[in-house]
Amino acid sequence: MDSLQKLFAGMRISASGLKAERARMDIIAQNIANAQTTAVPGTGEPYRRQVVTFASVFHRLAGGGFEPGGVEVAGIYGDYEAAFEEVYDPTHPDANERGIVRMPNVNTMKEMADLITAVRAYEANMSVQESFERMAERALRLLE
Repeated sequence: MDSLQKLFAGMRISASGLKAERARMDIIAQNIANAQTTAVPGTGEPYRRQVVTFASVFHRLAGGGFEPGGVEVAGIYGDYEAAFEEVYDPTHPDANERGIVRMPNVNTMKEMADLITAVRAYEANMSVQESFERMAERALRLLE
């Protein structure tokens, strides 16, 4: 693989990180927006926190072996480990006969911490993209 191909491969890997972290930020925003949703239409259940999982991507080389290809969203899953919180509020429209309301399993503090790490990872990948861009510009200037 020549230098230019390596440069573009690096850019693709960084771009895959940007795309994955953007998906993670979208899910975190969705979790925060639904932190008080006590009944999801169609289910009657409280909103269940969603979690994004990533998977490494590798490309098979023509001569055998693999090269890194970045990261992708492997899936978005409901968080079944954290239980719904039960709150006593007999005036709430979703309260049961004992006045208990099941609240979503979304912890906004945890979501905000996850959002900060996702933003930092996004910024790091953006910085890498900008570095690749500067290297490509220098390479083009050398070819003039």
